[in-house]
Amino acid sequence: MTNETIQVQGMSCDHCVKAVEGAVGGLDGVDTVNVHLQEGNVDVSFDNEKVKMDEITEAIEDQGYDVV
Repeated sequence: MTNETIQVQGMSCDHCVKAVEGAVGGLDGVDTVNVHLQEGNVDVSFDNEKVKMDEITEAIEDQGYDVV
């Protein structure tokens, strides 16, 4: 398992948390997703044999947020 912390701008509410966790958590190979609203980051644990970091950041950006 690979663990990464992604800096994300634009998240401000519970809806943001659910949108990001749902989008990233729905990717095949993602084990856990934890959004930290106050810190503006997302912790992701994933199998990099099944999903790449680019796919994870794209899923976040598709929800309307900016990956730093």
